[in-house]
Amino acid sequence: MGNRHLSRSVALQSLYEWDFWGRDDQKLKEIVEKNIKEFAPGAPDTDFVNRLVGQVVDHLADVNAIIERCAPEWPIDQITIVDRNVLRLGITELLYSDKDEVPPKVAINEAIELAKTFGGESSGKFINGVLGTIYKEMGMIQS
Repeated sequence: MGNRHLSRSVALQSLYEWDFWGRDDQKLKEIVEKNIKEFAPGAPDTDFVNRLVGQVVDHLADVNAIIERCAPEWPIDQITIVDRNVLRLGITELLYSDKDEVPPKVAINEAIELAKTFGGESSGKFINGVLGTIYKEMGMIQS
């Protein structure tokens, strides 16, 4: 598993745990540090994990609003915790990351792979559909 993919996996697991336990920002740093030690011991680039998690949390309200707009038949609290946080990561990378560092198609593909690994049977298709819609409308969303 590549360093960036591993970092995204740790970020997802941390966001999942944070979301599951009620999104207590006071515990987030501790959750991330614990998951880095558990799932990526000795990983050279833990800054990427922290940056991803921080960006998701910083843009949470906007990202959640985008999910609600692009998946209107799925209220955000009815989307599984895994899928909800894969979407949050994917949307955050699509909209708020350096496009030279993480091209949009890489962000989408990485999110789909995370959904296939950690989500349910249809998670990959669901994530692909929502992120594909956002990708097509990115000009409108960013303005």
